[in-house]
Amino acid sequence: MTVSGKDILGSDGPLAARLEGFTPRRAQQEMAARIEQALADHSTFIAESGTGTGKTFAYLVPAMLSGKKILISTGTRHLQDQLYHRDLPFIRDALAVPVTTALLKGRSNYLCRHHLERTETEARFTGKRDPSNLVRIREWAGRTKSGDIAEVGGIPEDSDLWSQVTSTADNCLGSGCSHYDECFVNRARREALAADVVVVNHHLFFADLALREEGFGQLLPGVEAVIFDEAHQLADVASNFFGRSLSSHQLSSLARDAIAEDVKEHSGIGELPTAAHALEKAVADFRLAFGVEPRRDAWNRLENAKAIHAALAELKSQLTRFSATLDAAAAKGQGLANCARRASELLDRLLTIGENAPADHVAWFETTARTFTLYLTPLDIATPFRQYASAGKKAWIFTSATLAINKSFAYFQAQLGLEEAETGLWDSPFDYARQTLLYIPSGLPAPMTPDYTGRVIDAALPVLRASRGRAFLLFPATAHSRPRPRNCATRWIIRC
Repeated sequence: MTVSGKDILGSDGPLAARLEGFTPRRAQQEMAARIEQALADHSTFIAESGTGTGKTFAYLVPAMLSGKKILISTGTRHLQDQLYHRDLPFIRDALAVPVTTALLKGRSNYLCRHHLERTETEARFTGKRDPSNLVRIREWAGRTKSGDIAEVGGIPEDSDLWSQVTSTADNCLGSGCSHYDECFVNRARREALAADVVVVNHHLFFADLALREEGFGQLLPGVEAVIFDEAHQLADVASNFFGRSLSSHQLSSLARDAIAEDVKEHSGIGELPTAAHALEKAVADFRLAFGVEPRRDAWNRLENAKAIHAALAELKSQLTRFSATLDAAAAKGQGLANCARRASELLDRLLTIGENAPADHVAWFETTARTFTLYLTPLDIATPFRQYASAGKKAWIFTSATLAINKSFAYFQAQLGLEEAETGLWDSPFDYARQTLLYIPSGLPAPMTPDYTGRVIDAALPVLRASRGRAFLLFPATAHSRPRPRNCATRWIIRC
């Protein structure tokens, strides 16, 4: 006798026996049944279920019972970790199914042995970096099995050191690396290939789908179903990856990496450090040309901005010079050869975004207090995504609490080319009008002012204490820093 997901989620199911306070929800059971059918039919299904429906279990239960190889993509790395370390094991144990799982993150989340060695070499020659943190990472590198930097405590997540001991698609040496066979990224990919259920995030999914840079080439063809949680974020993420971008971070990292590789590989090109520093200065000057305040606008709005165009011309000149210098040094080692390739690619992006933007794309820019990013975004992402979704025999499931507009999925479907998909909508069981209060403090400064975070915390703490932990704090992403509780025992739920 086949047990359905609807039965599993019922009052007599294994979840009710294992989860204290479990309450069967009709919407959750109906959603699970629709997803179960979509998985069986290899069809496309879009589901909106309001907060409190229990959508995570509604797709995990039929997924784990399906016997298919499934890829689950979440909105963020934090949700990815929660799903992999908490929800998946719970459902697997409750169902008693022999399903193997794997967690796959972007390569910048894994230690790179080559870059660790290079950073240690650079530290010895220049005396830079905190040696205690390097020692801590080196000791951890000798015992870790996954290489996931989330295992390391005591070093802030935003520490500059992490970018020096991990790789990106730009600076990875690939099969030319002396540590290729013991690479943590490759190990994670092998585990993903062997697993029944693989958990990724949207950025990782589209980075590979659009750019083939994260190693899904072998994984995706064997997947029988793709489930997107927090699917309302997909259009924005897809737009970034189906387009092109160039950031000050990429250019500055190129200059620093080239200097470090030169120290290690001894190119003998005396001009290389000078050209690298000139590029770094041109990057900084280009950012300053936009003014002090952060900005976001279309590139064509800058036609009369002479200072910006003059700084852009200098940036192009210095990047061209640096690219030529690296070409001359490329034969001295794999690291320098990789830097030469990166310089050529970044120069091509700069010329395309700044001068030769296609008519079916929008060129725009965004600056923060210290950085800039130039974007080339396609006006249409539905066509390429539709091509991927229609290729092969796969089920595609899209779930979120916010997909429909006035009960219609037409806008979301048009964005991704999913006009033919089946849809289902289940409202939240919560009576928001009677059970919630919305508090918007008055008198706060603008989000970009230095004291904004502290003022928000001062206004929020009394409310959080009064709610006894039953509060949801929405905090603007434009603020300078994330809020941190001060002397408060209340449980926080913060979205930034």
